[in-house]
Amino acid sequence: MALLSHKTDEPVGDASLEKWELVGRGGFGRVYKARHKDWGVDVAIKTLHDGVCHFMPLQNEAIHMDRASFEFVVRRYGTYRGCPPGMTSTQQGLVMEFMENGSVDSLQKDLSGPQPWPLVCRLAHQVALGMNFLHSRNLVHHDLKLNNVLLNADLNAKLADFGLSGVSASVSINKDKMDGMKGSFKYMPPEAFDVSYEATRSFDIYSYGILLWSIINGKEPYPSAAFALVKEAIPSGQRPCCEEIDQMSKEGLKELVELMKRCWDGNPSKRPLFKNCLDVTENVFSKHKKGIRDAVGQVLTTLEQRSSKSSTSYQSNTMLARNVPHQPPGS
Repeated sequence: MALLSHKTDEPVGDASLEKWELVGRGGFGRVYKARHKDWGVDVAIKTLHDGVCHFMPLQNEAIHMDRASFEFVVRRYGTYRGCPPGMTSTQQGLVMEFMENGSVDSLQKDLSGPQPWPLVCRLAHQVALGMNFLHSRNLVHHDLKLNNVLLNADLNAKLADFGLSGVSASVSINKDKMDGMKGSFKYMPPEAFDVSYEATRSFDIYSYGILLWSIINGKEPYPSAAFALVKEAIPSGQRPCCEEIDQMSKEGLKELVELMKRCWDGNPSKRPLFKNCLDVTENVFSKHKKGIRDAVGQVLTTLEQRSSKSSTSYQSNTMLARNVPHQPPGS
């Protein structure tokens, strides 16, 4: 059976791929980086874990990605069928554009904090653009968080991971799996903790509010909170602490914070639509466009330096280990 019923994809096989590298794994499965020999570019291959029903989740994600083809959404190039290195059975997967600089989450960890302010403003706007497009296509993302906003070579943002997305007003949360969705529950609106909840666009808007807090602060919300604690606190009105934000002085910060708080309002009907969010984010970003080039250069230089230091440290430790004489136990 073909992976897609609405589109005739010729699956990409192992013969077309080389230089495999495992770049991520999670509850859904694995993501590899590989070089497509004929296309001459690196691609991302997303597969599901053994034991997971392969066909429907990947079929749904492929359909959603095709419907959501947009500048600020990760593009799907095709489907995959083969056996990745280290695996012993045939896998099905998606072939997607490879995002060179990982996720916003990994970047903030590498930087030990937020991106330079012009990039924060651009990120806020690009995510809003991507989400507005999804909602215009009657899709909800349903898992918007730092890990699912990826960055290309120039640190432009694209939305990824439609494993939980679906047609608006027809998707419900699998409560039994929520504990296994690392970090996802921290971006859930209060109404979503009700077992009878069905996802709507307001779910994503709340998640966007939490994401705004995260990119302004440069860290995850509620870093040590377990699911049970968040489930109790969020419906009671608690939100991430804003003390650090209150100490900041940035042009456009006030507008983004006001938008953030409107997005995470406890009443879904009071949350703005993404097309209304764009009015704020576009205005704020316009004030910092001139600083983008320097900000991107600053971040890429920092990443290159840290990568170089890590490589040098690894090589030094390896050489040291080779030169240390072996001492038998008890000597």
